[in-house]
Amino acid sequence: MALEMFRKEETLAMRKKLIGQSCRLFYSDDPVKIVRARGQYLYDENGKRYLDCISNVQHVGHCHPSITQAATTQMELLNANSRFLHDNIVQYADRLAATLPDKLRVFYFVNSGAYHGHLTSLIDISPYKFQKLTGQKEWVHVAPIPDTYRGVFREDHPNPAQAYADTVKDVIDKVHQKGRKVSAFFAESLPSVGGQILLPKGYSTKVAEYVRSAGGVFVADEVQTGFGRVGSHFWAFQLQGDDFSPDIVTMGKPMGNGHPLACVATTAEIAGAFTANGVEYFNTFGGNPVSCAIGLAVLDVIEKEDLRGNSSRVGGHLLDRLTQLQTKHPIIGDVRGVGLFVGLDMVTDKEQRTPATDAAAQVVRRLKEECICVSTDGPWENIVKFKPPMCFSMEDADLVADRIHHILTDMESSHQKLDKRFNCIRQ
Repeated sequence: MALEMFRKEETLAMRKKLIGQSCRLFYSDDPVKIVRARGQYLYDENGKRYLDCISNVQHVGHCHPSITQAATTQMELLNANSRFLHDNIVQYADRLAATLPDKLRVFYFVNSGAYHGHLTSLIDISPYKFQKLTGQKEWVHVAPIPDTYRGVFREDHPNPAQAYADTVKDVIDKVHQKGRKVSAFFAESLPSVGGQILLPKGYSTKVAEYVRSAGGVFVADEVQTGFGRVGSHFWAFQLQGDDFSPDIVTMGKPMGNGHPLACVATTAEIAGAFTANGVEYFNTFGGNPVSCAIGLAVLDVIEKEDLRGNSSRVGGHLLDRLTQLQTKHPIIGDVRGVGLFVGLDMVTDKEQRTPATDAAAQVVRRLKEECICVSTDGPWENIVKFKPPMCFSMEDADLVADRIHHILTDMESSHQKLDKRFNCIRQ
């Protein structure tokens, strides 16, 4: 099959006509047309190579041969739904169970999960969605993000984990005062949309204690951060310590390396309560042999290529390089992350920590011109985020840091020239 059937202008015109406009493109002013990829690299229709710092879904690298081979081999044998007995689904569940705490031993496989914007039930518990749409429902209660850089309790607080956990206790108390009960506490193990936030260690353990005492369960969202992205651990919730285990874990995105595959892991007790409602749970595509073969291949590649180790080494190097830039460029307010989950917090004022939204967008545009793909996140879209495929290299990290240094130096020089011109006019 040809890599390109239409010229870029034709593809863009057809997309505008045929695809819903709420489905947005990266770099909407001048989209990049990607026709192939391999590893951490994307290639446009002219063969130009882009370094991909965005695609955390293509976890072990774009078009990894072990993944494509596993998919093809199983597809040629069988692809039926999970009502037929087959080895792949139980083998995959067993492999996943080996990475999780002992109590999380029951799995429900789905085809891709339900993202924040697809169901009203999930929009209702996703602040960054409902704040733009329906507003907060009376049965939803939002706790402050435990952000030690810009939040209420910062890096100089003696015990931010306890302080932020106590804000959840306050929310629970208010729920009880209204005569309501607590069902569940949902949290990303490392808030991504919230701004690449690292939870203070001990926070989740204490929150789980408060939530369970109120009769609720703790749900850890590992959709963005699971499968070794943090390097030191397979799951980001494990950064909280060996004594912490969620009651439910949701996983997806990197799970199938681009193939639609997601899962919920939980305890036998919770699964039993779900079964007791008397209604069969069935997902047409969830847990099919091809999806599970792909999932198993992803686990194999993570192990064989030591991608967790690579994440620790390369992610640590990238953090070091960006932290060095922080000392040279006042616009970098904070550098934070773990493994290959990294955020560059850009500010207009280091003391006030005022988000530099426009500058972050400019850095993204300039990096695209340098053939490096990044994006922004956070409530003010001022966090330049890095969640690349796990095969990202030391050389890639150095290239990114060098280009950011060059861009920020150029931006600062232009700003100084404007200041001098303005002073001359004012005089």
